[in-house]
Amino acid sequence: MSTVVLLLITGLGLGALYFLVASGLSLIYGLMGVLNFAHGSFLTIGAFAGYELSRRLGAESIGVFVLALLLGALVGAVVAALTELLLIRRLYERHIEQVLVTVGLALASVALFDGIWGTDPIYLAGPPWFDQTTEILGARVPNDRFVLILVAVLVLLAIVGFLRFTRYGLIVRAGVENRSMVTALGIDVRRAFTVVFAIGGAAAGMGGVLASQYFGYVAPTLGASVLIFAFIVTVIGGLGSLPGAAIASVVVAVLQQFANFYAGGTGDLVVVLLLALVLLVRPRGLLGRRA
Repeated sequence: MSTVVLLLITGLGLGALYFLVASGLSLIYGLMGVLNFAHGSFLTIGAFAGYELSRRLGAESIGVFVLALLLGALVGAVVAALTELLLIRRLYERHIEQVLVTVGLALASVALFDGIWGTDPIYLAGPPWFDQTTEILGARVPNDRFVLILVAVLVLLAIVGFLRFTRYGLIVRAGVENRSMVTALGIDVRRAFTVVFAIGGAAAGMGGVLASQYFGYVAPTLGASVLIFAFIVTVIGGLGSLPGAAIASVVVAVLQQFANFYAGGTGDLVVVLLLALVLLVRPRGLLGRRA
């Protein structure tokens, strides 16, 4: 019983990490029709920003971690907004060019990170409380998993609140439905789309800081490794569906944890088989809208 509880909670923690990355992917695609293959770069730069802050402050505490989390979100948001302003804005409705540009940006950013921080992983230590465990039904769960789950829930609530209750959220939703009409009313939809990109980048930047704590290191390829599963989550949940991404994140991560433990480390294979099954049975995903 304790093993099942441990796998469930650690799976929820891993699913929270997947959601932080997939939420930005799903939000940007659902509202703007942009499939951003450079999204992992936002995660990586956020992770390195958090690492540099922690290294310079020279202290591992909850306060330093919170500052690193905020800095990662800020850096991710700025880089994402600049990406939209300088590259993506000129390529709306040109999907092939979007893919080529974002893939190129992803490859170039890895090379840039290699040049600055080197190719080897940089191992780091988090706050001592993260290394401790909390006993739940006989299972000793690492405390950092609870932090992941809490941050993911807060991000989900913040994004939903932004879209439903803020002026920019209303502009974005109206612009998706009828962009020309909103523009005719004198509203700059492009600025709202930049805000959406920044929100997705902020979530990825926070995910980068949390991923570095989860895996215990930061490396130029960190974003790419997490992005693969974030894309799987986004497709399974339904492209553009934020609730679908949340549900799929939990399903994928929990299934991955159980398969790794009970089926000899076949978690990645099982996730890919699940993706193939969903595409065959329900191509638009769990909560994706019919085209």
